[in-house]
Amino acid sequence: MRSTASIMHLDLDAFFASVEQRDKPSLRGKPVIVGGIGPRGVVATASYEARVHGVRSAMRTAEARARCPHAAFLGGRFDAYREASLLVMTRLREASPVIEPLSLDEAFVDLAAGPDFDPGAVQQTVDAIRADIADLTGGLTASVGVASSKLMAKIASEINKPNGVFIVQPGTEADVLGPMQATAIPGVGPATADKLRRVGISTVEDLRSPSEDELVRLLGQSSGRSLFRLARAEDDRAVEPSRETKSVSVEDTFEHDISDRAQLEIIVDRMARSVSGRLRKNGLSGRTVTLKLRHHDFETHTRSSTLANPTDNARILGATARALLEAEDVTNGLRLLGVGVSGLADWVQEDLFASEDDDLEEEEAAEAADAARPTRYYPGMDVHHDDHGDGWVWGAGLGRVTVRFETRHTPPGPVHTFKVDDPALGAGHAGTFAE
Repeated sequence: MRSTASIMHLDLDAFFASVEQRDKPSLRGKPVIVGGIGPRGVVATASYEARVHGVRSAMRTAEARARCPHAAFLGGRFDAYREASLLVMTRLREASPVIEPLSLDEAFVDLAAGPDFDPGAVQQTVDAIRADIADLTGGLTASVGVASSKLMAKIASEINKPNGVFIVQPGTEADVLGPMQATAIPGVGPATADKLRRVGISTVEDLRSPSEDELVRLLGQSSGRSLFRLARAEDDRAVEPSRETKSVSVEDTFEHDISDRAQLEIIVDRMARSVSGRLRKNGLSGRTVTLKLRHHDFETHTRSSTLANPTDNARILGATARALLEAEDVTNGLRLLGVGVSGLADWVQEDLFASEDDDLEEEEAAEAADAARPTRYYPGMDVHHDDHGDGWVWGAGLGRVTVRFETRHTPPGPVHTFKVDDPALGAGHAGTFAE
């Protein structure tokens, strides 16, 4: 561990839900739940107004609806989330060139690597960063922990959540950590916590009583030795500025089981094009194509095929994934399907038997097919109406779509309902950062 509190962990508060509340004035101060909105959906993020009703991330949407039926249930707008995340990460890189993003809303920062680091002015540095983030993102808040290690910085960021700061002074790490529940240590999930409770261990202080060998016998070699060290706040991991992308994937859970093989093949092709686009955008290619299938009874399988050379070609990825699907029995229906690519490289072996014109024609045909499909409206989606301007979908169904016309820059707006095929209504960008 370091002799100074110089590793910062920043976590944006209820990120997806906070972006939605920022961009939808009528939802500010009200419970908002973002995630899968269908009967098989899962909560991605819940606002703090929803959390008081017991709603949590990874909870089934159906249970969340039962706990908080008056909440706004919204599908995700990842373009808006990515845009906000980019502003935050850019500001963090101004504080230090050594930043380790963990997700869109979370990152470690090595403050000591910054140009003007002052161990005696950490609070002022953190306050300036948080104030700038709120200003840049239109009011999003962040919780921050600063400590001499990644472990303690991560734990510290939870102490004064939301919108708070906790700095662990060097030398006090074990004292701060001791009274906490053992589950405060990353990696101690429900199964491990249950094993510990059976032998009378509930707090981190309790976890310090067994010897290292006893923990190894109880939890296994890796977990036992790791927890022995972490319970004593021993952590010398460095902030890693480069986190290698190991795979690129897309998956979807269907509202109703799909057993029509032709329909599943169309979905696989669409997913392969999406994965191909993401690979090309990031200058990557991959050798191993994986198909993920969840059957009607929740049994989940993955099937993989490894190519001779890395590729980002949508046609090759689609053909490989379809071949994997062809070998599967889908008679009773699939509830989830996914396509992924791993074994990534930053180069591509060209398909010598396919011309660029072939690829271009296929991509244009696919884009034309997508454009011909009617717009699928979902709650929370940005829309634009030729007469009423920008807004978001309040609800949709039975051939109708209800829209509340407001943006982050307006007061709460009026609500109107239209036919789903109204030519004046279409997808919009009301949630962007453009003034």
